[in-house]
Amino acid sequence: MSVPVAYQGNTSAAIADWLNKGDNAWQLTASTLVGLMSIPGLVVLYGGVVKKKWAVNSAFMALYAFAAVWICWVVWAYKMSFGEKLLPFWGRAGPALNQAYLIGRAALPATAHYRADGTLETAMIEPFFPMATVVYFQCVFAAITVILVAGSLLGRMSFMAWMLFVPLWLTFSYTVGAFSVWGGGFLFQWGVIDYCGGYVIHIPAGVAGFTAAYWVGPRNRKDRERFPPNNILFTLTGAGLLWMGWAGFNGGGPYAANVDASMAVLNTNICTAASLIVWTCLDVVFFKKPSVVGAVQAVITGLVCITPGAGVVQGWAALVMGVLAGSVPWYTMMILHKRSKLLQQVDDTLGVIHTHAVAGLLGGVLTGLFAEPTLCNLFLPVTNSQGAFYGGTAGGAQLGKQIAGALFVIGWNVVVTSIICVAIRFVVPLRMSEEKLAVGDDAVHGEEAYALWGDGELYDVTKHGEDDAEHGASAAVAPV
Repeated sequence: MSVPVAYQGNTSAAIADWLNKGDNAWQLTASTLVGLMSIPGLVVLYGGVVKKKWAVNSAFMALYAFAAVWICWVVWAYKMSFGEKLLPFWGRAGPALNQAYLIGRAALPATAHYRADGTLETAMIEPFFPMATVVYFQCVFAAITVILVAGSLLGRMSFMAWMLFVPLWLTFSYTVGAFSVWGGGFLFQWGVIDYCGGYVIHIPAGVAGFTAAYWVGPRNRKDRERFPPNNILFTLTGAGLLWMGWAGFNGGGPYAANVDASMAVLNTNICTAASLIVWTCLDVVFFKKPSVVGAVQAVITGLVCITPGAGVVQGWAALVMGVLAGSVPWYTMMILHKRSKLLQQVDDTLGVIHTHAVAGLLGGVLTGLFAEPTLCNLFLPVTNSQGAFYGGTAGGAQLGKQIAGALFVIGWNVVVTSIICVAIRFVVPLRMSEEKLAVGDDAVHGEEAYALWGDGELYDVTKHGEDDAEHGASAAVAPV
């Protein structure tokens, strides 16, 4: 094996003269924090927030998606998102498995410049860590996006259909948003601000989830009428992992352990805390009870809302965004949803259209208002940008760019997700059979989340096993 020039003469191939160990360590840590948001974060949250009979299936949908995205990402999807341009909104597919490529210094598009002749030239940022770190960091972002889509489909989508949906949606939807906004595509060149995923992750997840839910159809009547969480504490655990993991989500955005990363982490917590408090107060005022599940939704909307502008807004703006993140999605979910025929028609199981699409769009628009010029100068992709709040034609133009960028992302996901669902329907059913819908996990996987017997149940050797019978079958005998 030939050794790249940067490593020749070193006794340790892990050391290069350009490597910043602090930045690399932080980026690897941030990547792992984001990964933990999915595994076990959303696995636990999904497993706990659904009805008991769907706990296994819901958790497994998240687990499968995480694994499937990894393989697709390194074989073709990473370069479609961050590689050589194929179209103004799409990169050229290719593997990210070459050793020399992965250990070499990362190079990513940073900010748009114009040559003297007026043609566009994109500068490159060279983070002080290997490309392998960037592949890892961006993969966990792609994975959590697909898992968020699953939140709209829990409790009825065929697992075989889900297995096909994940690679197709990653390839034809996620990569387009990632390249357009982050990878040097036309929205990137135009200067749309998406600090860490409002336009690449949350709006697409909410819109795609809602669209796919339309094509899959609703849960069965009994599940839709009564769908209590089977474990509130699991749900809170998952939400806690999301909240703490978001330090890596937004803190990793600058690709360095710098001032911008610190600002992003602080703003993330300010916005999320404000969102939770406002949502809870609204629940108390209008419904007379503080809902724990409502608080979980508020945590998510606060995290999502701050993400587009986490490192480019001041602390007071993060507080304002938190108040709006706890009230606007609350209104669309708790009031508007019940009055809208369209929203009532589509069975979005966890309300992802509200917690991610509405909150992500809100965050993107507010970023267009509150993006602070000095902080924008610290974040290379949007150098010299500013929000409308700071005046001037540039501020007004930025707000327009934010709205137009969101409309492109929304339109693309409605169309492409619909095409994917229709195509899958020709191969396998999108929806489980009515028999499986009635039974749940035991019919789909032959497994149950809570394999307990003895509480008034008649012992069944096919379910509970012979060993259990030997150690206390008498306790499982139902009274006559």
